[in-house]
This record gives sequence, C-alpha cells and structure tokens, in this order.
Amino acid sequence: MLALSIVSPHGRNIASGKKTLEIRSWRPASLPIRNLLIVENSIFLSIENPIDPNGKAVAIVDVEEIHEWQPSEVAAACSSAWEPNYWAWSLSNIRPITSGQAIAAKRKLYEVDFAYVETEQRSNND
Repeated sequence: MLALSIVSPHGRNIASGKKTLEIRSWRPASLPIRNLLIVENSIFLSIENPIDPNGKAVAIVDVEEIHEWQPSEVAAACSSAWEPNYWAWSLSNIRPITSGQAIAAKRKLYEVDFAYVETEQRSNND
C-alpha cells in the first residue's frame, strides 16, 4: 500500500475530516492516488532525518486532484498562513483508522505492508 507521512496533529485532522487539503512543495508522478495510507508522526522528516519509526496509521484517503494552493484555502489545509509555490492535494473518501497500528514514517510517497478493515466512510462534506 502507498503511504504518506503527516506531522502530528494533522494526520488526526485528516482522519476527522477537518483537514481536506494536504499542502506539499512537490507533486506525485501521476493521479489519481487511491487508498493512500496516512501515517501520522511526531517529527518533521528531512534528508538528514528521513525516518520516524514511531509513526501510526490514522486514515486512508484518495487524492483525485492537485492544484496550486490558493490563499482562500488556508482553513481547509489547517494552516496558519498561506505561502506561494505550494501544491494543494485534495483529499477525498476519507476513512479513519482507529487501530493506531504502528507504521514507520518516511519521506515522500512510500510503500508499506498494511492490511486494513474498511471503516466508516467520510466525505469532504461531512
């Protein structure tokens, strides 16, 4: 399964439906991305610090569309301020994971072995 790590508390914000846009400086090679595992971790990952072994699975989402981040989208991104030259990943079909299974967090998109049970489905309109 493809995974994306998100620094706390934003993984839980995605799982609850509060955060519907993920802001990144990069775009994936292709879309859509379906059944993307969101892994919440507690530290910002970098080239010098590329893995957090203490991540946990919090949601599964779909990414159907990516666009240039707009100033009007700060609240949807749960951000404190807008910055230019970033991409807004539109998150849909949000499925929270309540088990909190441990998954190492890594940079960019990465593959993990993860089996999940379908949970309550949540849309951007909830």
